[in-house]
Amino acid sequence: MSDERSAGGQSTSYRVVLFYSTSGVLIAEKIFKREQIEYKLIPVPRHISSDCGICLRFLRKDEGRVVEALAGKVEIQDIHSL
Repeated sequence: MSDERSAGGQSTSYRVVLFYSTSGVLIAEKIFKREQIEYKLIPVPRHISSDCGICLRFLRKDEGRVVEALAGKVEIQDIHSL
C-alpha cells in the first residue's frame, strides 16, 4: 500500500465502501458526484473480500457524509479502513 501524503506532509487516511454488485457501485458513484464527495473507483483490496470486484475509496473525514448520502439509496456491504 502506498503512503499518500497531504499538502502538509501528513499521511492521508482512507476508507473504502463495498457493495454487493457493480450496479450498486455505479449508483453510489453518481451520488458521490452529486454530493461532491471526493472519491476514487478502485479494485477491492485483496485483504478485503467482496461479492463485487470494485469499490469506492474516500477520505476518512467524509465517512458521515458518505453514510448519510447512500442511506436508503443503495445497499452497502461494508466500510473498511485502508
